[in-house]
Amino acid sequence: MLEQLQGHLSKIIKNIKGQGKISESNISDVLRDIRIALLEADVNLKVAKKFVEHVKDKALGEEVLKSVTPGQQFTKILFDELKYFLGDESKGITFDSSGQTIIVLAGLQGCGKTTTCAKLASFLKKKGKVPYLIAADLQRPAAIQQLETLAKSIDVDIFSQNISDPSKVVVSGLKEATKLNKDVVIIDTAGRLHVDDEMMSQLESIVQVSKPHEILFIADGMTGQDAIVSSQAFNDSVDITGIILTKMDGDAKGGAALSIKDIIDKPIKFIGMGESINNLESFYPERFASRILGMGDVVTLVEKAQASIDEESMKNLEQKIKNQDFSLLDFQDQIKQIKKMGPLSQVMDMLPGANKFKVGDLNENNLKWVEAIISSMTIKERLNPNMIDGSRRKRIALGSGRPVQEVNSLLKQYKNMKNMMKTMGKGKFKFPFIK
Repeated sequence: MLEQLQGHLSKIIKNIKGQGKISESNISDVLRDIRIALLEADVNLKVAKKFVEHVKDKALGEEVLKSVTPGQQFTKILFDELKYFLGDESKGITFDSSGQTIIVLAGLQGCGKTTTCAKLASFLKKKGKVPYLIAADLQRPAAIQQLETLAKSIDVDIFSQNISDPSKVVVSGLKEATKLNKDVVIIDTAGRLHVDDEMMSQLESIVQVSKPHEILFIADGMTGQDAIVSSQAFNDSVDITGIILTKMDGDAKGGAALSIKDIIDKPIKFIGMGESINNLESFYPERFASRILGMGDVVTLVEKAQASIDEESMKNLEQKIKNQDFSLLDFQDQIKQIKKMGPLSQVMDMLPGANKFKVGDLNENNLKWVEAIISSMTIKERLNPNMIDGSRRKRIALGSGRPVQEVNSLLKQYKNMKNMMKTMGKGKFKFPFIK
């Protein structure tokens, strides 16, 4: 996520750390590089200019100019400004304390709106809410069927009607939601390939009859400037209350995230980080800024671990590390646990300083190959890898469809890992996400 912007800003910070002190003469080149980095990340021109001006004013302040640690001071300035432009503080859903909360999702076609309806329902269900979906996108073929399929996969009720007026569908759906005592109603609406009067008129009618507590604009994080332009149009029409950025796990440059809050003055509330129904995260400006600067996001990593990893399994692993009894069978189990947390690239993105390391051998395909190699071993071999001689290595390679060199490499990595765990086991080792 945001690799290009991360790379540019990391180089800029590295260069400024090489300077003895920050001065007016050496800061001008740095500011130019920041502006280029932002524009290449598809940040709005006005926002990029404003960002650079803010950084310049703070970097040339008396406290920074006299500082003996320019690199640290400048990193703090960049972090604070990124956090400010991303929204400064996290803002979630505003729930109606008296009963039912109604949420309308709006956006252009192809932004992932229908999928996000189900993701949001799944997210809120885990928080103890009882969500209900209303399929009011009568424009796109198969939109209703798609939402019905997604609703079934997360065991959430849905209302749909085979009529042509989405406002009537919403009215009927809200009555049914009240009858069923649902506390959150999420309404899917129609989109178009571009903003037009018919779409806006339809959305306005839905907002008028539903009187929602939240109108969330779904913006495709990969479209950059287009997402900002369309968000302005939607905000002018229905006064949106927040933004959900989708597809932030792909080639998103970050321009939409850094620009949209400043342009329309509405908070980013969630980000979509993958195709899975569980890949919706609350948006925290501070954590996102930290990830952009390559400082990681340990808090989100721990939260993901708590939600995804079997606690009993991790307690057993803790004990094995202390007893120096870690086998390839345990390694295989840990690969499965890590995969539950999402794509490996996203997990690595949350580790502080991970962007400084070359992790070419850490990808989804290689994890599959490692699993295939371990699965081709007998239980005895997994429990005691030292017994794997040359002939056994050839058999394992043949069974897994991988070269003998990869089998050798895995056994070497396992040996190094076991040595590292011996060191860990000598101290009072404990996983941070185990209660």
